Amino acid sequence: MKRYLWERYREAKRGTDDLVPSVMNNLLNPDAIFSNNEMSLSDIEIYGFDYDYTLVFYSKHLHTLIFNAARDLLINEHRYPAEIRKYEYDPDFAIRGLHYDVQRAILMKIDAFHYIQLGTVYRGLSVVPDEEVIEMYEGSHVPLEQMSDFYGKSSHGNTMKQFMDIFSLPEMTLLSCVNEYFLKNNIDYEPVHLYKDVKDSIRDVHIKGIMYRAIEADIEKYICYAEQTRAVLAKLADHGKKMFLITNSPSSFVDKGMRYIVGKDWRDLFDVVIVQAEKPNFFNDKRRPFRKVNEKGVLLWDRIHKLQKGQIYKQGNLYEFLKLTGWRGSKVLYFGDHIYSDLADLTLKHGWRTGAIIPELRSELKTMNTGQYIQTMAWLQTLTGLLEQMQVHRDAESQLVLQEWKKERKEMREMTKSFFNAQFGSLFRTDQNPTYFLRRLSRFADIYMASLSCLLNYDVSHTFYPRRTPLQHELPSWSDKPSTFRAPLLQEAQVK
Repeated sequence: MKRYLWERYREAKRGTDDLVPSVMNNLLNPDAIFSNNEMSLSDIEIYGFDYDYTLVFYSKHLHTLIFNAARDLLINEHRYPAEIRKYEYDPDFAIRGLHYDVQRAILMKIDAFHYIQLGTVYRGLSVVPDEEVIEMYEGSHVPLEQMSDFYGKSSHGNTMKQFMDIFSLPEMTLLSCVNEYFLKNNIDYEPVHLYKDVKDSIRDVHIKGIMYRAIEADIEKYICYAEQTRAVLAKLADHGKKMFLITNSPSSFVDKGMRYIVGKDWRDLFDVVIVQAEKPNFFNDKRRPFRKVNEKGVLLWDRIHKLQKGQIYKQGNLYEFLKLTGWRGSKVLYFGDHIYSDLADLTLKHGWRTGAIIPELRSELKTMNTGQYIQTMAWLQTLTGLLEQMQVHRDAESQLVLQEWKKERKEMREMTKSFFNAQFGSLFRTDQNPTYFLRRLSRFADIYMASLSCLLNYDVSHTFYPRRTPLQHELPSWSDKPSTFRAPLLQEAQVK
């Protein structure tokens, strides 16, 4: 029996090795647009955009700036130990979409079914052993009432906070560094207070203008010049599309950034510009009226009867926006990078079409196109199928062989995680399930892409069709496959 199992193992291995060269001829396109919901651009008359990480992208220096400024605020204004200044920002530590247990000071990755991915749970800068995680949470499942609220926040009894914003990467890293300092020095502290102080410090970097002033003072250092942003806007304008901008950033900051990446005439491309909108409140609060901002940045007190092209408006609310513009329903497509603040309310409450900008997508797809990744994933899937098929052999000798295969499978899973991020792996997948981030992305975004420049690859009448991926009951089980084992195709290997 042992010899038989290992013969099947070698046969499957050869089949996988033979498959990989053909897989390499069918790689994924990092510049493609991916669809969760069928949508035709021919139906879209109005295009809306967020500003940060949608129209404009920032260099790696910005997160270092945010981390350092917030760390110094902790020391100078919240009286944290000056020794935490020794910690520097590590851009490779965290990924977006992670959950943070506010009361336990633990950062983790959770899948679409609320299960914690073991091996991705960090207290400070150190991984928490699987046994401790299971004891702490009485398993690896996080109950619904403990999860973050609708917008990913820790409120109303929710003990988890989900970090969905690209700007939150420095916040997660700072939280982990300060936790690490307290733990290493055996300092007793209240995790809830630490979370609030770090959150307030990160907020103050924005509200007090620290980040805005630094970017405006050295715009070439912090903003990645993107001539394709202007190309996208010009293409839409040439086809008679209306465009608007709704951002939480302030007027002068947006103006300087848009002048840099689009040109001094950038306002001519937009029919409506709204700054300091305070999303997601903008989409829900009916009470706040619009205010006009003049050329000097001064707020005017006039009642707004019409949103005029070339003007900049502050605050307001979506209900008043809809009343003044008449832009309703599925003829509007809005792009943003924040799944909750930018997209959720628009698709659930107002029927707009939504496009998510996911910058991490491009690098993940490039990783998935490497020979090492394809080889590893193809064999991982083949080995998983082999385990399912051969588990019927219950004798002791066979079970020892299967245990060796399980060990190899576990090691390969850890390897595939490290292809993306050594601590937390892929933004989109845990070992076997989609992440909670991807679950929300799939629900709130009709289409998603790495950047707006991907639109340049498509005609303005293009229809996006989501791939019909097989449901679990639509696929034969591995044990139903013919005795001659076949490795999975590219699509299955890469999706898994």
